[in-house]
Amino acid sequence: MRQATRKQWINCGIVTVLYLLFLIWVSSWWGLLVVPFIFDVYITKFIPWGFWKKSKNSAVRTVMSWVDAIVFALVAVYFVNTFFFQNYQIPSSSLEKSLLVGDYLFVSKMSYGPRIPNTPLSLPLTQHTLPVFNCKSYIEFPQWSYKRAPGFGKVERNDIVVFNFPAGDTVALKYQQTDFYTLSYQISQRAFQSINMDSLSIGDQQLVYNARYAKGRELVLSNPAEFGNIVVRPVDRRENYVKRCVGLPGDTLKIVNGQVYVNNVPSENPENLQFNYYVQTTGSYIPAELFDELGISLDDQILLTEDWGGYVSLGLTGTNSQGKPNPAYHLPLTKKAYQALHSNKALISKIIMEPEEVEGQLYPLNLYTKWDRNNYGPIWIPKKGATVQLTMKNLPIYERPIQAYEGNKLEVRNGKIFINGKQTNSYTFKMDYYWMMGDNRHNSADSRYWGFVPEDHIVGKPIIVWLSLDKDKGWFSGKVRWNRLFKLVGKN
Repeated sequence: MRQATRKQWINCGIVTVLYLLFLIWVSSWWGLLVVPFIFDVYITKFIPWGFWKKSKNSAVRTVMSWVDAIVFALVAVYFVNTFFFQNYQIPSSSLEKSLLVGDYLFVSKMSYGPRIPNTPLSLPLTQHTLPVFNCKSYIEFPQWSYKRAPGFGKVERNDIVVFNFPAGDTVALKYQQTDFYTLSYQISQRAFQSINMDSLSIGDQQLVYNARYAKGRELVLSNPAEFGNIVVRPVDRRENYVKRCVGLPGDTLKIVNGQVYVNNVPSENPENLQFNYYVQTTGSYIPAELFDELGISLDDQILLTEDWGGYVSLGLTGTNSQGKPNPAYHLPLTKKAYQALHSNKALISKIIMEPEEVEGQLYPLNLYTKWDRNNYGPIWIPKKGATVQLTMKNLPIYERPIQAYEGNKLEVRNGKIFINGKQTNSYTFKMDYYWMMGDNRHNSADSRYWGFVPEDHIVGKPIIVWLSLDKDKGWFSGKVRWNRLFKLVGKN
């Protein structure tokens, strides 16, 4: 062993202690295998880590210096992204106006405790696909089981949370915006829409839904040219979503006329809660300045055409001197925006909330409920250690947590429920689950459509908006939303 200096011993000691504290935090004793390498870097130097620095070839030194810097940066980014902070961009309007499309967030992994990666061998700054090459950015082996290091707290009601999309385990690559299960039901809907579900027993309803899903699944799998290849993704490689947590483990949640109730108590609504409305003017078009003042983006400014058939059914009967309907819009409005338009009698003649469809693609997809996005539930949210009594009526609600998220084999034989080969009428949950919804209630694909979010899908908590860009504006006409820079992300 070469003679090490006092400074080298001190540096080695500090780094080793910090690394051991990190291992204690994440409870990963496999990491002790790295300690001898730390000792070698600072003390023994048996491994020639910087061999290229002594090369007489300047090209080798130049190239290797870049390789060394890039590898170090990738490792550092991987480490920071996995255990401390991650950058996230708001891609859709589901949380507007609380968070806006074009907001860039720092997401804290420390708030709820960072997860030990399920798929540790992955490229930093990619979620599941390698740009340009359009291939997987991760290697599926090894696969580690779920474990989370201690954090500063737990998910609380009304927290805005980043999580992996639960229904994103199976994906048709050409339809990635729609989960595989919803896609399968949607494309087979026409073949089953003539069936009167009200006339069927619960058992027969389940047979119809099973047949519908099987038919849709077959159509998707047999048409790769249309739907793309079908891939299965590990938990931490599924798409990142951001929503508001409105229901905690053990809560009973329902929605009545758009109002969320938790344990029969009305939940506090976010300040910027939005719903869709039909808005008809007195004859003029709504000016761009007013849209800008109300914060309604170009994508959300939907002007209805003159041949639209809903004018009469909704009572939007105002016409101009030529007998044509006055301009009407389909707009998402906050309470403040609604009041601003409603009070402008000179411009606005009528505002009507968007009506509900008779039946939507709501969770669970294989249960006939007649629920809609404004009137939903009640539904009990699973809690770790709690036991639910299973019936054929509520089994569709809990079969995905039991089977897909907690890894059990679930079967129904002759009207009886079997879990892992044993007949049962109850199940005790192994994880906590959450109910997530967007503040833009009529424009949010959330738990109403794909169900519970398991605790092992929780990524972190947005802390601050570090940049916000308005895609409707130019760089010299207000693209940067300066008033949102370094804005803290709160509960409202």
